[in-house]
Amino acid sequence: MTESRRRIGFGVFAECLLTGVWIALASVPVVTAPAAFAAGARHLRRHLEQQVGGWREFVADLRSAARRGWLVGLAGIAAWAAVWVDLRVARAGLPGGRFAAAVGLFALLAAAVTVLRAAAVWEPGAAWRPLLGAAARRTLRGPGGSLLLVCGIALTVLCAGFITPLAVPVLGILAAAAIAVEERAGTR
Repeated sequence: MTESRRRIGFGVFAECLLTGVWIALASVPVVTAPAAFAAGARHLRRHLEQQVGGWREFVADLRSAARRGWLVGLAGIAAWAAVWVDLRVARAGLPGGRFAAAVGLFALLAAAVTVLRAAAVWEPGAAWRPLLGAAARRTLRGPGGSLLLVCGIALTVLCAGFITPLAVPVLGILAAAAIAVEERAGTR
C-alpha cells in the first residue's frame, strides 16, 4: 500500500470518528437522531467526493433533515416503547410474551436498518416518506447489506455497553457503513 493511500484511509477514518461525535451531539434530543444520521452521512459523502464541508454544512443539513425527520425520530421512540412493553410482557411470563418480544425486536432492527439506509442517501429537500419506502424495499431485497448494518448496530450497542464513550465515534463508522451498503447496492 502506498503512503498516499494509507494517508487517505486514515483521513477517512478520522473523519468518520469526528462525524460520530457530531451525530451524537445532534442526537441528544433523541427525535433528531435520523436527521443527525442523514446530515452525518451527507458530510461523509462530501468528504469522500473531496468537496468542502465542515461543521456549518453539517448544521445546515441537520436543520434541513430535521424539518420532517423529527417525525421519523418520534416514530422510532414509539417503536422502542412498544418493544420495551413486549420485553416486559415476556419477563412477566404471560403466554405469547416471548414470541411478541422476538417479533418486536426483529421489527425494531428492521426499522433501524431502514432508517439508516434512508439517511445514507438523504439529500436536502428530499422527503422522508419516499426515502423510507425505497429504503424498506432495499432492506428486504438486499439481505447482505442489511445484515451488515445489523452487525454495525450491534457493535454500537456493545461499545455503549462496555465502554460508553466509545459508542460516540462508532456512530460515524455506522454512518459510513450505511453509505457503503448503499453504494454497493447502486442506489446513488
